[in-house]
Amino acid sequence: EQQQAAGGGDAPPAEPPQYRALVLSGFGGYEKVKVQVRRGEPSPRPGELAVRVRACGLNFADLLARQGLYDRLPPLPVSPGMEGAGTVLALGEGVTGRQVGDKVMVLARAGLWQEVVTVPANQTYLMPEGMSFEEAASFLVNYITAYMILFDFGNLRPNQSILIHMAAGGVGTAAVQLCKTVENVTIFGTASASKHDALRESGVAHPIDYRSMDYVEEVRKISPKGVDIVLDPLGGSDTSKAFSLLKPMGKLITYGVANLLTGQKKNLMAMAKTWWNQFSINALQLLHLNKAVCGYNLGYMDEEFELIEGVVAKLVSLYNQGKIKPKIDSVWPFEQVADAMRQMQEKKNVGKVVLVPELPKEEPKKEEN
Repeated sequence: EQQQAAGGGDAPPAEPPQYRALVLSGFGGYEKVKVQVRRGEPSPRPGELAVRVRACGLNFADLLARQGLYDRLPPLPVSPGMEGAGTVLALGEGVTGRQVGDKVMVLARAGLWQEVVTVPANQTYLMPEGMSFEEAASFLVNYITAYMILFDFGNLRPNQSILIHMAAGGVGTAAVQLCKTVENVTIFGTASASKHDALRESGVAHPIDYRSMDYVEEVRKISPKGVDIVLDPLGGSDTSKAFSLLKPMGKLITYGVANLLTGQKKNLMAMAKTWWNQFSINALQLLHLNKAVCGYNLGYMDEEFELIEGVVAKLVSLYNQGKIKPKIDSVWPFEQVADAMRQMQEKKNVGKVVLVPELPKEEPKKEEN
């Protein structure tokens, strides 16, 4: 009912609703991402949905973006965030297959670290039954990446061997779980020593502490010929080591440059070193070596809706069969985004680091899995 204001006129218009967003205002350290309050109603355009975000995933690309090292980031100021999960608030014209109230996972180039977002409907996927928002925010980027690099590029088959770097991180955890869906795959995984028990439990036969050992030597001790597949999120000189570890017909899939991240801010020395040591090979050399090199970047797949949709369908089916399940390291409210980024950048996490607009009052931050 409209209230009558004193004097018989109409009530003043209601204040537009507020929502909170994490905003990157300049490149640099952890303090560059801050909570801002925004006003306004979401109004989805044709083909779009408005979503109330309940959880967001943190990815390595977000850390690179904060330092000004990610080339797919829109101009500043910008809300980071490539994946999230929540409920549909409103439908734009022409959207089918979605209803208000649906629980969805969302993939985007950026912009998802806010309480309310407007996104193309074809970048949303219905959450499987029984999946939590935190799991859903940990699902798309890591599992799509792991699936495509392992199966579409890597052609992983029974009885093969694989080296997974950062095996306790988001993509690493997803890759280990997906390897377990193929019989008798031998997994080598690099991570700091404190994570080795967790890795063994998850199915990594040979955890290697890259901080105290030469992982190339360690792999060769156990498998003198090397491995069939190496997943390389590191870049620089590690890509060359990966290539050297391949057996005949082996495949190297490079999908990141984590070696660029050495501290809170952009490090020109690290950039120069990574660039200088960047692996380079020509087609004729490949021909004599019987090896393959593949490059993968989900950020450049943003027009490949059908391709990604097919992968997500396979992953949802594996989730429903209980074969894969996101491992959540920790959950942080928007206000503690700096701590969340530090957790990931200092490689303290085992599994996924998740942001939520606000924590439920009684819940402890660390999730037990």
